[in-house]
Amino acid sequence: MVQTRKERKAGQVPLAHPDRSGPSEKTLLDLAQERQLFEQADLRQRKLSGRPALPKQDDGPEDLAISPTAERVLETLLWSVSLTMLHFTLDVLVQHQYAVELSWAKAISRSLLALFVFTCLMYVLHPHASAPTPVPGLPERFQSPFRQAVFFATSVSSGCYLIHISNTYGYLAVMKQSPPLGCLWVWSVIELNLILGVLSLACSGVFLWTGGYKIR
Repeated sequence: MVQTRKERKAGQVPLAHPDRSGPSEKTLLDLAQERQLFEQADLRQRKLSGRPALPKQDDGPEDLAISPTAERVLETLLWSVSLTMLHFTLDVLVQHQYAVELSWAKAISRSLLALFVFTCLMYVLHPHASAPTPVPGLPERFQSPFRQAVFFATSVSSGCYLIHISNTYGYLAVMKQSPPLGCLWVWSVIELNLILGVLSLACSGVFLWTGGYKIR
């Protein structure tokens, strides 16, 4: 006589989460990696096939580290190239604004000159851990306030002068002076802290409003 198997009810089956913890002991893969069995097998296979063995690579942090001076140079180039691209863009835009025939050769030459100037200024004035005292003879505690004062004065003067020449000078003077002044203004505001940056922009706004100038 065939007997049917009774199924357990759902309430009688114990419920539990599966064990997601890793193995408590070393696996065969771990043992093979410790004994470098894969490297030995690959080396043996290459010897049998007549192929040369691959050189060992060491990608430790010591090999990838660069000196502070090299890091400072790379950071300087990154900032100066970015400002040069901004200078080139402003140069092209201001020539289009006055419907002047664009000379790409002159625009590129002016941008290369700006790259040299920005690189020198950025290397000296931009803060970096490898050069805590860029101004010789000045104590270290006064370095940051002095740098902030320089950039604040540069931001206010370049912004106000850019507003002035855009409203009073001829188009030739505007095309020649606007790109470098705009780059200096942007860079100075970036180097300032938040409070001084907003204050410098407010000074330029007050100069624009009190002088009766217009944004062109």
